[in-house]
Amino acid sequence: MQRAASPPPVYYSAPSPPESPVQRGRLWRLLGWVSIAMSVVLVGGSLTAYGFWRRLDGQIHRENVRDKLGAHRPAKLNDSINILLMGSDSRQGANAQYGTEQGERSDTTILLHISPGGAGAIGISFPRDSMVQMPSCKKSNGTTVPAQFGMINAAFSNAGPSCTWRTIESLTKIHIDHFVEVDFAGFKQVVDALGGVEICVPKPINDPKAELHLKAGKQVVHGAEALGYVRTRYVLGDGSDLDRIKRQQAFMASVVKKATDKGMLTDPGRTYSFLSATTKSIKADDQLTLSVMEKLASGLKGMSAGKVRFVTVPTMAYPKDKNRVQFNQALAEPLFQAIREDNTPPEPAPTPVPAQQKVQPVPPAQVRIGVFNGTSEHGLAQRTADQLTERGFKVVKVGTVKSSARTRILYGAGAERQAARAAIAVPGHPPEAWAKAKPGYVYLIIGKDGAKLSGGGPAVPKVAGEIRADRDVCAQT
Repeated sequence: MQRAASPPPVYYSAPSPPESPVQRGRLWRLLGWVSIAMSVVLVGGSLTAYGFWRRLDGQIHRENVRDKLGAHRPAKLNDSINILLMGSDSRQGANAQYGTEQGERSDTTILLHISPGGAGAIGISFPRDSMVQMPSCKKSNGTTVPAQFGMINAAFSNAGPSCTWRTIESLTKIHIDHFVEVDFAGFKQVVDALGGVEICVPKPINDPKAELHLKAGKQVVHGAEALGYVRTRYVLGDGSDLDRIKRQQAFMASVVKKATDKGMLTDPGRTYSFLSATTKSIKADDQLTLSVMEKLASGLKGMSAGKVRFVTVPTMAYPKDKNRVQFNQALAEPLFQAIREDNTPPEPAPTPVPAQQKVQPVPPAQVRIGVFNGTSEHGLAQRTADQLTERGFKVVKVGTVKSSARTRILYGAGAERQAARAAIAVPGHPPEAWAKAKPGYVYLIIGKDGAKLSGGGPAVPKVAGEIRADRDVCAQT
């Protein structure tokens, strides 16, 4: 996950690096992920003592889809969890008031990735207008839909959740663990159970088609009004699906912020109402069992809104149709790779200090560090600096030095504890004092032996336009 979640590093005055060897060198359906992710967070944190697990679990409609996924699936490489979230525009039952269209579609699909240990979560939106190659899919009646090229949302129409599951796995090579589906009525119930969700609109809205009438500015919307807000397309933005996805992501961010609010977590009645509405509103695979949800809850307990972000798969114009897009593989593949290989746990606690070692590491936020590339690999220093910034370090400078045979962590007077923290993040390189260093500063010189951050796997890159759940509601609309 080039990253937009964290602000770019602020560069402070610092001396030049050493040279080598000190080398002088359509739709609101995106809410679906909240239906499971926030459920397990809240249950894990608030309801264990009330013994409501089984009652809530019994309200979820489950479906067996494993036999439709095929034998040649991506391998599961780590302990992260990937949940495919889909929205159904079915007009059956309580959804009949929204029209009489035949069949079901999923206009927007999200892959919710939860890092190992609950270090963070990211929801990746797949625009419905994306032109992709879809694999053959088995329908519930036993017939097979042949492989085809078309809009990504056709997969759901062709053979339901299992076909979308197969399609996303084939496009990303990411192993998906579970799916969750939600519909119109479910969306309204969840929003109402939260007591409404805060939004911000740049101008007054009057959209009779969506039955939406809003004043300008910050406000709280409830069920039907919230549904109208995320469904409207032409009275806000440029009318494109990509623009609507951005608005839906901002709405989801507000849902996460509301669901993780302390007032919500400390009110068992409100929490149970929210969870009950959620579990009644979703369909899931039959292996998303009670024990799996409890395990997930334990891993996510304590996750804050600031650790949740939403992005859209990078796309580019589809040459044969200006109303369609295709994946920008040069930007999308690094995102997919980082998700596949995400082994990064939360920033480790300082290791016990041996009796003979008196240096106690400080928190990353107290480390002012310069990152310098001593190799021929273009952009290595900046990528490493981005990863350190993501982990809370204060990157003060990014640059290059002459070729360095090995990676070194150097520090100035008074920065021994800061260097110790840097050595935790970039293990295998014992800190060294440097007389020419500016007091209080640390220098990471990346040599030919590399500088892999602890936890393994590439850091999830920034994606242009991503939205964090803790942002001000009027900051991105």
